[in-house]
Amino acid sequence: MMFHAELMEIGRKAKVAARQLAFVDTESKNKALLAMAEALVNNEQEILQANSIDVQAAEEKGLKNSLVNRLRLTSKGILDISNALREVVVLRDPVGEGEVWTRPNGLRIQQTHVPLGVVAMIYEARPNVTVDAAALCIKSGNAVILRGGSEAIESNKVLARVIAEAAEESGLPQGCIQLITETNREWVQQLMRMNGYVDVIIPRGGAGLIQTVVQNATVPVIETGTGMCHAFVDKYADFDKAIPIVINAKTQNPGVCNALETLLVDETIAEDFLPRMGEELKKYKVEIKGCPRTCGILSYALPAIEEDWVAEHLDLILSVKVVPHLDAALDHIYKYSTKHSETIITENYSRAQRFLKEIDAAAVYVNASTRFTDGGRFGFGAEIGISTQKLHARGPMGLKELTTIKYIVYGDGQIV
Repeated sequence: MMFHAELMEIGRKAKVAARQLAFVDTESKNKALLAMAEALVNNEQEILQANSIDVQAAEEKGLKNSLVNRLRLTSKGILDISNALREVVVLRDPVGEGEVWTRPNGLRIQQTHVPLGVVAMIYEARPNVTVDAAALCIKSGNAVILRGGSEAIESNKVLARVIAEAAEESGLPQGCIQLITETNREWVQQLMRMNGYVDVIIPRGGAGLIQTVVQNATVPVIETGTGMCHAFVDKYADFDKAIPIVINAKTQNPGVCNALETLLVDETIAEDFLPRMGEELKKYKVEIKGCPRTCGILSYALPAIEEDWVAEHLDLILSVKVVPHLDAALDHIYKYSTKHSETIITENYSRAQRFLKEIDAAAVYVNASTRFTDGGRFGFGAEIGISTQKLHARGPMGLKELTTIKYIVYGDGQIV
């Protein structure tokens, strides 16, 4: 494949920067992150002005409100992004950490965490990802190539320039943070095949984006997953816990991958629980798509079709199904889950434990909202994505997940 000269130059700069960045000490990386955080606040007006252009264009295109809200930045939002950088500063640097052991022949073996190298991020219209990804890559010693969605291009141009300049002025190598400003999809196709320049690609966004990268990349991919998240309200559930959990998981931010998409309710409690739950969902203007039993209890529910059980709505829409027992809930989740986040609401310990053991997902909860599946809420600082695959990394990916292993072996003349 022939690569654009500009893209090749981006790759070359990133490779050179990654080699240098791998040996930068923690103090220097933290100094750069603090400078990046300060630069975001100092350039707030320019960032907001660029973001307003993106938001206006998105509204004119008729994008869903949930997607426009993900794109929109505010003064508080910029401060939150800046503070997320400061949180990464206080996190433990994984580079150089590891285990040490000595073999019977005297060899001393050290398993050491080292940076991946050059990380390429391909993501959709969420400007905060530009900064989060850069911060985590810098702290873990990786150079990063960013390619955000076209809807956020003006915002990303300013954000990437501001933090890259701050990082380089603090002494980090030139090219450690780069943004591809060309929105042509051909550039993405080429980026996915830049073996020798890019060490790993992390796609972050909807199912279409992720599958495009997985199916077309020749560079190794860490697959972040779509979120078909379920909540099962067991017959032993405390309604006073269940209702706030469901409301939070569905409405707090419906346009993200850890938002609730399907609610399963044990038939033993459905006649009592669903009317109360439905009245609360009405307050948030949540549209319910229900199974026949649900529609029989809630006259305003729309009939669900098969596609509703596999749909990542990313909106104020909730699929609801009444199930006869725990086994049926487990079977439904097993069939439709994308292995992201699942929760059971119950006061029965043994049933909770069975749910935890039998559900195969990156995060499984008892009596808590799926919205907690997040790097920040797990204590990792910013996250670079939530992996639903099983190799290398799973769940919220923080600093350690952006490293790999090198074995360092000390000998004194040993031979095989």
